[in-house]
Amino acid sequence: MQRRTLLAALAAASVAPGMSWAQGKPLRLVVPFPPGGATDITARSLQEPLARLLQQPVVIDNRAGAGGSIGMAEVARSAPDGLSFGVATLSTHGVNPAVFARLPYNPVKDFVGVTELVKAPGVIVINPRELPVKDFAELVHYLKANPGKVSYASPGNGTIGHMWGELFKSSTGTRMVHIPYRGAGPALNDVLAGQVPVYFDQVASSLPYVKSGRLKALAVSWSGRLDVLPEVPTYAELGYPANNDPSWFGLVAPAATPMAEVQRMQQAVAAALKEPAVRERLAAQGLYPSGSTPAAFSQQIVTEIDKMKKVAAFAQIRLE
Repeated sequence: MQRRTLLAALAAASVAPGMSWAQGKPLRLVVPFPPGGATDITARSLQEPLARLLQQPVVIDNRAGAGGSIGMAEVARSAPDGLSFGVATLSTHGVNPAVFARLPYNPVKDFVGVTELVKAPGVIVINPRELPVKDFAELVHYLKANPGKVSYASPGNGTIGHMWGELFKSSTGTRMVHIPYRGAGPALNDVLAGQVPVYFDQVASSLPYVKSGRLKALAVSWSGRLDVLPEVPTYAELGYPANNDPSWFGLVAPAATPMAEVQRMQQAVAAALKEPAVRERLAAQGLYPSGSTPAAFSQQIVTEIDKMKKVAAFAQIRLE
């Protein structure tokens, strides 16, 4: 009887959150983008609560470059020991596989999905001084009446802003000229200056300029109207449900990572995302906590890749 009780206790300890053979050893979160951005802030918002919940140190490892490919390749070749995880994004696990001819990682085979961390709603904004339209319907009408005469900005070829712009063109049957920039900052600056009248962005970075009246928001990609922009309809409300998916960040582990370690991490993340201090810090960046299951997040990645491949085919986007 005592032996059975001991075995049961050991089995429970092997899967319980905070109990693992790797407990006490440093756990690494690879962020495939530079410090200071929304992806990095998401990881650092979880660093302390995860260390506390898992009872082990958590180290943030920024491996930036090549649109997130360098960091994701680092995660893919890491040992599947439950000590290395990577912050995946819609770019690294949706857009990149769709637009790049070659990647140093396979977004499906090289990883196991752990959980979606946060969602980030998108928005289409215009410079109201440059376009004589007051809402989404008028923009579509104007673009159809002036095919190819209006341009839109993005942070660069193959970025999520580029894909959102091409998805808009595909779903509305309109034509615009894509103007790629070297980063979100220069793109937004030129939209504010009136050099380019349309921009596809995340709500968080455009919101201050919408509030000040320098930009006008016409639609958001979200499940419902946002508290910060209650007057702006969703794409779904306007009859374009395919455009309604927001951006997201999630967590992946190297393929073959034991499911007990994956579940342990998912449970800890879900608990951390419920903490008020974490939610407040994320909200300040326009990020909304999620915490999905490993199975749901793995399927989400497959679905996003398929969707982005269709957009890339429509726009004939293929990058080396």
